[in-house]
Amino acid sequence: MIRSKIPKQNRQADGAAKPVRQTVLHVGAGCVITLLVILGLKAQDVPELARKESKFTFARVYYDAPLSRFTFGPVGAGNGPPWSHDWPRSEEHFMKIMTEVTKLDANPSGHIISFQSDDCFKYPIAYLCEVGFMNLSEQEMRRLAQYLLRGGFLIVDDFRGERALSNFRQQMKKVFPDRSLEELPPTHDISNLKLEPPYWGSGPPQYFGMTDDNGRLMMIVNYNTDISEYWEWSDDPMMPIDESNEAYRYGVNYVMYALTH
Repeated sequence: MIRSKIPKQNRQADGAAKPVRQTVLHVGAGCVITLLVILGLKAQDVPELARKESKFTFARVYYDAPLSRFTFGPVGAGNGPPWSHDWPRSEEHFMKIMTEVTKLDANPSGHIISFQSDDCFKYPIAYLCEVGFMNLSEQEMRRLAQYLLRGGFLIVDDFRGERALSNFRQQMKKVFPDRSLEELPPTHDISNLKLEPPYWGSGPPQYFGMTDDNGRLMMIVNYNTDISEYWEWSDDPMMPIDESNEAYRYGVNYVMYALTH
């Protein structure tokens, strides 16, 4: 696990044998993308930077949200679709840090995936945010369960409040009826679990996980906090450097833990 401060820088759907592919390690670079997209775009419609399948890719999970209840702006903006918050800058900044402090051969930006498709099994780590708005279909729930049991790892981030947590618990209970989210102790190997949230008005941060039959942690759930907010704005002088460093340390620990367990 990374314990030191990080300098600010910026199968098929059925069956159970095939593992999630894990692509490991060298050096890469980061760069920035700017995009404007119209309301209601699907994940496959969002333009992305070119990537190589032989490299590690940080995957973000797209899910449908009820458009009739929300006014969405451009993907990635603060008022964009909930699954897209902090995209793509957070991934770009985070991948730059990963390539500088580890030997991970990473693509410079992220990739948007969905549990509606078998494409998700190509990516060992998936990032999911604003889960208070998430309502997965039966197909997505079934594929998510397969993804995690085959070795995939889920980072759940950027959500707050009892209603959001209750919705996520209900979704996970449908995915795994015999498993529950458990709060992780501050001393858990995955990180030091003390980072304060980048905004006001929520309760104290809590961290949850869920394990498989072998005791492997299948997900880390950041509740009442938002580490990708720190990633996105880490190049802004107004964002505190110590908290940004901690958020990057969390992210590096999450990825390295997932790739080595």
